[in-house]
Amino acid sequence: MKGRIVNVTTLLVVVLVGLAILLVAIVVLYNRLVRNRFLVSEGFSGIDVQLKRRHNLVPNLVNIVKGYADFERGVLEDVTRLRTQLRDDTSVADKVQNENALTSALKTLFAVAENYPDLKASTNFLALQQELSEIEDVIQKSRRYYNATVRDYNIRVHSFPSLLVANLFAFHPADFFELVTTREQEVPRVEIDGPQ
Repeated sequence: MKGRIVNVTTLLVVVLVGLAILLVAIVVLYNRLVRNRFLVSEGFSGIDVQLKRRHNLVPNLVNIVKGYADFERGVLEDVTRLRTQLRDDTSVADKVQNENALTSALKTLFAVAENYPDLKASTNFLALQQELSEIEDVIQKSRRYYNATVRDYNIRVHSFPSLLVANLFAFHPADFFELVTTREQEVPRVEIDGPQ
């Protein structure tokens, strides 16, 4: 009888220790997933701040360009419409799509501005163009950080054993932020010097 009580007690202790280890593993995996999800949110916040800085420059740019009476109105209307539309975006996918459209519209605006020497020479226009270029550099760095955090988070969400915890607590993969900047759209220029 004593042997049975000892065996039952030993079995109970082993089961309790196993459950404790399982519970600790679940807590550790859950906390890692939460940490990664917050890093993704932080990364997106960094991108969002820079995009808002860029959006704030658009009205100034449009006002400077409007001063040139024969400047193409359609280009200005596209830029203004897209900037307004971006305020309503909630999902990463919508924001990416509309930001890419705004980037394209800004590229068109700068391309059309090439036809206006007075505009190109305007110090205000040049200053805004330089500031937009600097912001695009920061956006690109922020995007790289965000996408790295998304990659790490998604790996945790899809890999075993954290996959089990992710499914149990409804952790879903995050979307990458694939913004095409004007620099990425440009074709690299290669200059070849002829024989000297």
